[in-house]
Amino acid sequence: MDGKPGLRERKKQRTHAAISDAAITLFLEHGFTQVSVAQVAEAAEVSKRTLFAYFPTKEDLVVHRLADHETELARVVRARPPRTAPLTAVHEHFLKGLRERDPITGLNDHPQVLRLTRMILDAPTLVARMDRFKTGAERALSQALQETADAPELTARLAGVQIVAVQWALAQDNAERMTNGEPADERYSGAVKDAEHAFALLENGLRPPAPRR
Repeated sequence: MDGKPGLRERKKQRTHAAISDAAITLFLEHGFTQVSVAQVAEAAEVSKRTLFAYFPTKEDLVVHRLADHETELARVVRARPPRTAPLTAVHEHFLKGLRERDPITGLNDHPQVLRLTRMILDAPTLVARMDRFKTGAERALSQALQETADAPELTARLAGVQIVAVQWALAQDNAERMTNGEPADERYSGAVKDAEHAFALLENGLRPPAPRR
């Protein structure tokens, strides 16, 4: 009896993965707007009703792969070591992502990642969905700042918006360079330099940091 929930859960996970894999394969091959939900369901060998039970919208078939990242900065802030400033924790996390070529930083030139990036940018509904994703990240980070840094509500909200926007802009710049053919390894030092500059601006209240002597 104890094993049944585990079996059901594993079956659900397999179905979820099968639908997702079928969708991404079709989208990359034919384009997001050219593929219907019915075609995805047929390829995954499930009914449309089952598909929508796992993915309420067509856009969810793509964006769910980024779902964990929506609250990533909030988790980084909550898990930061004692006496570490939230911005420092986020900064170090982004640099770690660059070193590891985390796709969320834009610094990943794997062909599959590049194709997925182009597909998202070419589909207006996916671009709009990514904006909602960004808003969710701002909200989660602001809440974490309020709860762990004793920041007033407005201060936390404005800080969350700025931090997410800066990291988003850095990732977009990197992704654009990758889609234009620049290798990730060649871009790495420039990506780090841009990140250092961006976080220095945030650290200084968006005032340009003093020039080094």
